[in-house]
Amino acid sequence: MRILYIGGTGEISFECVHASVAAGHDVYVYNRGNRNAGLPAEARLIRGDLYDDADYGRLPDEHFDVVCQFRLFDVKGLERDLRFFTGHCGRYVFISSASAYRKPLPDWRVTEALDLHNPFWEYSRKKADMERVLSEQDDLPFVIVRPSHTYRTGLPVSAGERELNVSRLLRGKPIVQHGDGTSLWTLTHARDFAPAFVSLVTSDRALEQAFHITSEDPQPWDTITRAAAKAMGVDEPEIVHVPSETLARYHGDWEGQLLGDKTQSVYFDNSKLRSVIGPYSCSISLEEGFGLTWSEHAVPADAPTFHSTGCRRVQ
Repeated sequence: MRILYIGGTGEISFECVHASVAAGHDVYVYNRGNRNAGLPAEARLIRGDLYDDADYGRLPDEHFDVVCQFRLFDVKGLERDLRFFTGHCGRYVFISSASAYRKPLPDWRVTEALDLHNPFWEYSRKKADMERVLSEQDDLPFVIVRPSHTYRTGLPVSAGERELNVSRLLRGKPIVQHGDGTSLWTLTHARDFAPAFVSLVTSDRALEQAFHITSEDPQPWDTITRAAAKAMGVDEPEIVHVPSETLARYHGDWEGQLLGDKTQSVYFDNSKLRSVIGPYSCSISLEEGFGLTWSEHAVPADAPTFHSTGCRRVQ
């Protein structure tokens, strides 16, 4: 198939491009060309600006079999894609988010039958709104994919900025963990996610449906943090537990990621995915995955660290 990736260099899409090429597809990547190092030589790069209608509007003329949209975050953008790609591609793959599922969770076991309603996180509500718009139209065949926490270049952190947490761990300073560290969290390495993604979005049996693709081995947050620290060479990280509600009260921008996502224990059931692609399991353990991430994307202990909202140096 002729597969177009809009984005193609992100935490998830980068490995999906590689998996698509490995599966023998004719792969195209559309982005501004600033971070394409490491993409497979077989992938054809189309340089352009997603936010320039005239530039972006050239893509439908190519008539791709599959368009994988990794860079949409509001209904307005989705409506533009519907105008552009309806009648000009075989199927449209929208990357949503498992964080859009109802919160608080009514059951620790999550299937795709759970409705979408997250009062804590605007990001998740926007993804849910985009899903509804896509599902209510009949002209553009689609597949919806809901990743949960999928990583490749960044070690996961419970709360706050990743670079700051990594820097503090390397310098032997304490880091904050939400809750008591025992809630279960699901992490999926992008190399486990990608082959399943490619098999799913190229299958006719997936059309007009939504799927999540995740590991099925949730781990306590303290276990996750210690495994990440070990990958960095830190044997005994100092973890300070703070109630999630307290953290959200003092850091309003953390409310979505904590109360709307990470606070609750969750297990994702991938039975629906298996019904389409066949056997599926994740083979990369926390230790192996964190080792890959740290060896390939290490952050020096003395690296400057900045607040995302003010570019203020953090001591």
